[in-house]
Amino acid sequence: MSGNKIAPLTMALPKGRLMEQVLDHLQSCGFRFKISKRSLTATDDAGRLKLILVKNSDLPVYVAHGIAGLGVCGTDVLYEAGSEFFELHTFEFGATRMCLACRADHDPAGDRAQLAVATKFTRFAHDFFHARGIPVQVIRLNGSVELAPVLGLAPYIVDLVETGSTLKANNLKVTEDLAEIRVKLVCNPAYYKLHYRRVAELLQQIIENGDTEHESNNG
Repeated sequence: MSGNKIAPLTMALPKGRLMEQVLDHLQSCGFRFKISKRSLTATDDAGRLKLILVKNSDLPVYVAHGIAGLGVCGTDVLYEAGSEFFELHTFEFGATRMCLACRADHDPAGDRAQLAVATKFTRFAHDFFHARGIPVQVIRLNGSVELAPVLGLAPYIVDLVETGSTLKANNLKVTEDLAEIRVKLVCNPAYYKLHYRRVAELLQQIIENGDTEHESNNG
């Protein structure tokens, strides 16, 4: 029917520094948003894209349930969620490393048969060590995991590392880089099939205005 307004595409963004990076990129693509400190949603001035601002770890849940058709988050969050999404694009910004770290004075020769590892990323840690055939006790922490080796909870941590300054400040060292973490644009498979053309147009706009690394949608 003429006069019917097309609903905007929906995209979940994680609150915090990554959200600011994504907003800057979307602005370079021609999208304009007015977002206050207390905003939970925002629609661009042209009504093409609605953002839903959520906690980082909750983002895959909103996309999996179709509350947001699209989402932007790191591969660390995607791995922990275990949901199946189409991965449409890899952004150039936000890359970091998943690392194994311990106290600077720790001697691996004294490790027991079963390692104790503290981390927020329990699924990743379990899978990584089991793939190597190493028995592991994974201790979930949601706060500052750097405290675990310092206070004797566990000799090792698995965590994201950018500059390593936090580790050094707590007398910790990286013993191994486990994985590179990248920022992805993902899509709910059903949403993609329903809005294929509009999602493809949005994706092309994102690619043409900055990043050049593009993946197929066979996530």
